[in-house]
Amino acid sequence: MEGNVKKENRMGTAPMLPLIFSMSLPAMFSMLVQALYNIVDSYFVSQVSEKGLAAVSLAFPIQNLLIAFAVGTAVGVTSLISRRLGQGRQKEAESAASHGILLGVATSLVFAVYGAFFTTPFFQMFESDPEIVHMGDQYISICCIFSFGCFVVCMLEKILQGTGNMIWPMIFQLIGAITNIVLDPILIFGLFGLPAMGVTGAAVATVSGQILSMLVAVVVIATREHQVHITLKGFKLDFKTIRDIYAVGLPGIVMQSIGSVMTMALNGILSGFSTAAYTVFGLYFKLQSFVFMPVFGLNQGLLPIMGYNYGAKNKKRLLSAFYNGCAIALAIMLLGTLLFLLAPAWLLGIFSASDELLSIGIPALRIICTCFPFAALGIVVSTLFQSVGRGIYSLLQSLLRQLAILVPAAWLLARFVGQVNAVWWAFPIAECVSLAVSAVFFARLYRSEIRSLESAAVR
Repeated sequence: MEGNVKKENRMGTAPMLPLIFSMSLPAMFSMLVQALYNIVDSYFVSQVSEKGLAAVSLAFPIQNLLIAFAVGTAVGVTSLISRRLGQGRQKEAESAASHGILLGVATSLVFAVYGAFFTTPFFQMFESDPEIVHMGDQYISICCIFSFGCFVVCMLEKILQGTGNMIWPMIFQLIGAITNIVLDPILIFGLFGLPAMGVTGAAVATVSGQILSMLVAVVVIATREHQVHITLKGFKLDFKTIRDIYAVGLPGIVMQSIGSVMTMALNGILSGFSTAAYTVFGLYFKLQSFVFMPVFGLNQGLLPIMGYNYGAKNKKRLLSAFYNGCAIALAIMLLGTLLFLLAPAWLLGIFSASDELLSIGIPALRIICTCFPFAALGIVVSTLFQSVGRGIYSLLQSLLRQLAILVPAAWLLARFVGQVNAVWWAFPIAECVSLAVSAVFFARLYRSEIRSLESAAVR
């Protein structure tokens, strides 16, 4: 019990900037390793064939949808746990954790059914080449059928993060990413006497890393003391808890799912130019993860801090975490912008890019990266909305930046300018509009709730 109090006080009393770094750096590091995995995965696939790279690019929306359900539900659990701990409601925090595990397993079963029976028509919507369709179908079927590892480990990571524990989640993510990186060349090229599996090997490496990470997480949760106790003994389903989880989790799922819809829509627009155009779009998402993943890691540290202090009615610390988070995210994104502006050819060269990919990709990276600073602020604002239980604001923000503005702008630019380079300007346009709307939402939230919070702790 003494240890629990110490952890609660840490989020409520520790100096803010060191607290943010201590809680975010482990997640930022593991996210960078995840980004490295994304690069390595596509790097090895590109050595097989450019068609394999195109297949993996087309598979990205389904993979992203799977992750959206895993992370969105888990974020809802994290937000609820941190708020209940801040309010001193320990049993309700533990109930949220137990419900989260069951929700994750149930959702993975839905994706397993989709992976077993319904993946081929998806690829046929975008590509007529039977080789690309076959490789993409094999890749995403394996990822969906064996998605239980992703769902369970993601939930366990977020449960611990909701209590302020960032070290074990980092270790779980590192185990999964390093396993992927090690197995990729072995399974793709058939090293050590194993058969060469090509793109299928990349999928097997992915789910193997997730399952191993899940097994380690289950052992750690079962054998060590944590601030919330997860047990299914005497468990009773509570629909109010599920509602509270999805009050934040459902908008989070929709937010990330919008990314899949956006990717499919842009793949459709870009396929009107060439296969190379949508392949470049897929490569951009791999490369931008090096910039965005550290910001998402930062947000994993910020969310429980802001949620805890909102629950404790500590306005000063809530806003301190928010403003410090904005400054750190902006610094990361500015560095990323410089990298994309100055070295696009080198970045694309990682994937053995052909002359056609380079001619489309170099201007694409330079144009799209101008949206990074605006995205930095928008992402932290969205995390604030989630931490205080206002997931609907995050949802509306994401709808604007990834769908309502981005896709129509891309379609109009493609139709009336008629050049693939014009399509990339839809990204900075969407980020600017989204950030302006987010500022309006923040002002409304501040006036209605944050301004009236009574400080429950003095630094």
